[in-house]
Amino acid sequence: MLWNLFLTFFRIGAFTFGGGYAMISVIENICVEKKHWITHEDLVNVTVIAESTPGPVAINCATFVGYKQKGLLGSIAATLGVVLPSFIIIWAISMFLERFLEIAWVASAFRGVRVAVGLLILDVGIRMAKKMPKEPIRIILLIAALVLMVLINLLNWKISTIVLLLCAAAVSLIVFLFHERKGGEQA
Repeated sequence: MLWNLFLTFFRIGAFTFGGGYAMISVIENICVEKKHWITHEDLVNVTVIAESTPGPVAINCATFVGYKQKGLLGSIAATLGVVLPSFIIIWAISMFLERFLEIAWVASAFRGVRVAVGLLILDVGIRMAKKMPKEPIRIILLIAALVLMVLINLLNWKISTIVLLLCAAAVSLIVFLFHERKGGEQA
């Protein structure tokens, strides 16, 4: 199982460009749908936690999946598996970087990869939105977050990621407290 975890995440790390958010779609496909190592709800929860903790999202997800399967050794195997390909690729590229980027077909390939990464991230967002409970408050928050994200990017506002995370946490806490209070009044 440890070798399986290592190889699975090695493949994910080797063939998924664009970082953690692009990898989430692949992790979902392999770890949730094919291998059934975690549930979709586990993936959503670990993604939320991974976004709010230090470190890349893909590494945090790999660590969680590995830990869920084989404890500490599983988390080490999965984490090494997802990190090692990037390390090897970056090390190899750094040795020839300037000459590497001067090759026309390589530069074109990287432009194509950027488009694919954007589509992978969009795919993850759509999948998570589809599986989200269809409560009006969640839909309103989703639309508000989407509109805010588009405005921030189009208007080139300089807003700290930390501020956005704290605001999202505050809104979620208010919604939670409102639901708790509403539930307590009905009881």
